[in-house]
Amino acid sequence: MAALLEIKGLNKSFGGIKATDDLTLSVETGELHAVIGPNGAGKTTLISQLCGLQRPDSGTVLFKGGDITLVPPHRRARLGMTRSYQITSLIMEMSVIDNIALAVQAREGHSFRFVAPARGDRQLRDRAMDLLRRVGLEEKAEMRTVALSHGEHRHMEIAIALASEADLMLLDEPMAGLGAEETRAMVDLLNGIKRQHTILLIEHDMDAVFALADRISVLVYGHIIATGTPEEIRGNEAVQHAYLGEEA
Repeated sequence: MAALLEIKGLNKSFGGIKATDDLTLSVETGELHAVIGPNGAGKTTLISQLCGLQRPDSGTVLFKGGDITLVPPHRRARLGMTRSYQITSLIMEMSVIDNIALAVQAREGHSFRFVAPARGDRQLRDRAMDLLRRVGLEEKAEMRTVALSHGEHRHMEIAIALASEADLMLLDEPMAGLGAEETRAMVDLLNGIKRQHTILLIEHDMDAVFALADRISVLVYGHIIATGTPEEIRGNEAVQHAYLGEEA
């Protein structure tokens, strides 16, 4: 498979702390590539640099073969990169389908239009309903978003990411705050979409990572110490020592 995203020698320091340290990895088209690491490993800094919120001190980020190292976030989105956040960004007082319809509307370049026109646009609402069906929320389309569970909010965020029709989805800890049953539902959802989308997954939940990932990169103190299949990572002594410990 061809590399959709290539990160070469990425460095970012805050004072004397290296958040990313000569970080190099690639994400191949069609794969779900997980990045794991302990707290403070640099995962948040990495994803902020990938989506353009932080500029690296040095190094290169290539997307679809083009250098996007200094490209701002809105242009990266237009190039085909989307990100979900740890903290929900949904509009809680709006209905579920209105939230998704607005995301579809933004993708089509009409984000200057407001909620009322979006509600009356059958094409927008049909597309929004298709996305809700994909994430298992079609029966709750007309409910106020605030009435849904935290896990359902996470599913809505995946629908919003899908609405962008991006080539690369950056998912930042989608399991955060989920209970066991909600986590299983999220794993099932991501398993259902991962062959149709290229995904870079930042995640703490090791069971979810090993159930989902085609490849895993292990980040420790801002540096990738190993990349491989889940089986290779489980058997890597350096990874066991640095991170997985007895869980491996």
